[in-house]
This record gives sequence, C-alpha cells and structure tokens, in this order.
Amino acid sequence: MNIRPLRREDQEPIERLLRATDVFSEEEIGVAIELVGIYLDDTEQKDYELFTAVDETEAVRGYVCVGPTPATLGTYDLYWIAVTPAEHGKGVGSQLLRFIEEHLKAKGGRMLIAETSSTPKYENTRTFYERKGFVLNARIKDYYKPGDDLIIYGKNL
Repeated sequence: MNIRPLRREDQEPIERLLRATDVFSEEEIGVAIELVGIYLDDTEQKDYELFTAVDETEAVRGYVCVGPTPATLGTYDLYWIAVTPAEHGKGVGSQLLRFIEEHLKAKGGRMLIAETSSTPKYENTRTFYERKGFVLNARIKDYYKPGDDLIIYGKNL
C-alpha cells in the first residue's frame, strides 16, 4: 500500500468508498466531500491535510483527513479515516493511522483527537481507536441527537 497526498482523481473513489462502508449518513458524506473539495481547490488553506492509501494500480483503498485544532499547540483533529470495505481487517486503516501519526510528529504534533458517535454502527470505529492507543477523554450525552452521544478520544503522539 502506498500513501500519498490526495489527488483530484481520488475524489469520486473516496465518495464511493464512504457510501460503500454503509456507516456514514448522506450529511456526513457531504461534509467529507466538502473537505476534499476545500483541500483540492484552495492550495493556500492550512486547515486540512488529506492522504490516500492506494494499491499498485493506484486504486483508492482508504484515506485520512486531519487538521490542526485552532488555538492549540500541536493538537490535531482526525476528521476522517475510512477504508473501502473490501480492505477492512487487512491493515489499511492501521497503515493510514501510523502514517498520519508520524507525519504529525514530524511537524511538532503532540496530540491527536478523534470524535465519533456512540451508536452501534460506529462500534467498529470505537474499537479501532481503542486498539490503536486512543483513550476515551469525554462523552457528551445526546450530542448528535437523543440517544447518540459524542465520544471524544485522544492520543498523545
């Protein structure tokens, strides 16, 4: 697996990947694609960095989106990390996370924050973060909607 900066031709495969996971709502997919567009269209922006995991044929297998948390020193938000369902359990997500952690450390990053939902469809996401050394820092009850809490994980880099 090769990990490289996201390219314009990755946009449609990423949208297909997000839909194929059957986890994200249309609204969430819209936000993810909006961030891809910002990254691609505004080369001067400093809010988002996106990287794509591709196979030997340059087919998109996963991607990650991070950005510095405003008004912090070395804290970054992990906005998106997603892998095509055919690659689940094969280490692509782990490779993307390792890559982004090393990338951020090289830039002086000291902490990575990941937010997710408490609903059952995000159980695999929460398990992934916990297995990768993230610690549960906060839970805000009914944040997204009644019965859907915000789960905030953090990891020191």
